[in-house]
Amino acid sequence: MGKLVVTTFVSLDGVYQGPGGPNEDTRDGFRQGGWVVPYIDEDFGRFVDGVFSRVTAFLLGRRTYDIFAAHWPKVTDPADPVAGKLNGLPKYVVSRTLTDPGWAGTTVVAGDLAEEVAALKERTDGELQVHGSGELARALFAHDLVDTLHLLTFPVVLGAGRRLFPEGSVPVAFRHRAGSVTSTGVSVQSYDAAGRPEYGSFELAENA
Repeated sequence: MGKLVVTTFVSLDGVYQGPGGPNEDTRDGFRQGGWVVPYIDEDFGRFVDGVFSRVTAFLLGRRTYDIFAAHWPKVTDPADPVAGKLNGLPKYVVSRTLTDPGWAGTTVVAGDLAEEVAALKERTDGELQVHGSGELARALFAHDLVDTLHLLTFPVVLGAGRRLFPEGSVPVAFRHRAGSVTSTGVSVQSYDAAGRPEYGSFELAENA
């Protein structure tokens, strides 16, 4: 059985929208796309290369899939560690409207999300990776399907945009696995999902 691993970029105020470019995701009038780019350095590149070195298959939301499909098939350098995996490995896209994906190796997931992803994990040997795809990631967390979260927090406050965990998200606890900070101040933290949160009281701790 495989592991489902989510890798997500967020700002200090939790925004995941449009990290890679000004026109990547302009929903709700978002005009601050490309906020990740000034912080890219060798430390960031090494982490991303390491993530992609472990992937067996990809699971993507429709918006992220369309963004990737418009770019990565054009990158044909066999030495590119990201393009080689995205173009060569199986890709599963969650969509109820996509019927004829043009990117080779793509399968559409259109049925019950929890059932289909659980079955996909069962038959995957290695890491089934989700990149970006914030809405899909939240749904996967809500169904307890995520094993590991790589959360890259960039030192910028955007003040607007779609947040990874907005109000109303299903509560999830995490156990810290590893972490580092890049030369440009990006906090790279890895967590294993640990079920629902536990709660306590400072008053009880003080009286213990």
